[in-house]
Amino acid sequence: MASGRRSPSGRATLWLGRGLLLLAVLLAGCYWWIQHPMGGPETPVDLEVESGESARQVAQATADAGVAVSPWLLYQWFRWSGQSRQIRAGSYEIQPGTSPAQLLRKLVDGDQSLARLRLIEGWTFRQIRAELARTPTLRVESATLSDEALMAALGSPGLSPEGRFFPDTYSYAKGSSDLAVLRRAHAAMRKRVETAWSQREADSPLKSPDELLTLASIVEKETGRAEDRPMVASVFVNRLRLRMPLQTDPTVIYGLGERFDGNLRRKDLLADTPYNTYTRAGLPPTPIAMPGRDSLMAAIQPASSKALYFVARGDGTSQFSETLADHNRAVDKFQRKAAR
Repeated sequence: MASGRRSPSGRATLWLGRGLLLLAVLLAGCYWWIQHPMGGPETPVDLEVESGESARQVAQATADAGVAVSPWLLYQWFRWSGQSRQIRAGSYEIQPGTSPAQLLRKLVDGDQSLARLRLIEGWTFRQIRAELARTPTLRVESATLSDEALMAALGSPGLSPEGRFFPDTYSYAKGSSDLAVLRRAHAAMRKRVETAWSQREADSPLKSPDELLTLASIVEKETGRAEDRPMVASVFVNRLRLRMPLQTDPTVIYGLGERFDGNLRRKDLLADTPYNTYTRAGLPPTPIAMPGRDSLMAAIQPASSKALYFVARGDGTSQFSETLADHNRAVDKFQRKAAR
């Protein structure tokens, strides 16, 4: 006679089916959670992962940064993914709508958010220091270092830092040391100078790459228009060949330092200093600013001319002359007349 009771094997099958269904629902829920965007602000969130932090600490730091996610669940995901030990230290930007899966991929790939520092042609090292100090995304380690100690830390002991960094835009991970960025800029300038120096003419009056860098820095500060750089360099190279004083205001201004109030006086031109190219022949002892690539190339490959003088026209360009008489006429035309 048939019985209405289920057999032990039937009950086991039923429980197994229910267990599998529950597991499937649980797995589907986990998959949905892993792929579903986490909550939080409508703006990007910065996450700093320090070297040596555990996956649990990273999960907690994510929640502390403002992402609306359970640190426990996020840690479990990191753990069960098998990639928790592959999370890299760094600075990350979590965009709105990021899922736990996307976050883990970013952390494992080391897909860091980058900040940028721009060094401008013609800046002095004092201006570089000021820019570093007001860049919040950099860890400023150079502030307590003297110029001498800083250059030693960059592997160039005994060198003045002036002009030794190539003006460019440098990307870096937020929280990076400013010394790391300066090291890259310093290496970039060395490479640029070496490249330019290898293209010098046999009769160049420049005796070393350092002299090239110094002349290029003067060309950078004296040029209002890029197209005038080769001619400006030609004037200075011609003067060096003739052992004439360079007589360039930017070097005098540099020598005055913080004493310069924006007005260069006759007494300043007469006061002898290592940077006064009116009282001393030849190049000053160091560069006076950061030259760009075009100024470096102009200094090593100047225009072919006999010009010994130039004067600003007032529109950013310069008038070049071979004789003092022609120069005085140009000065009368472009400066004295403008002052009336």
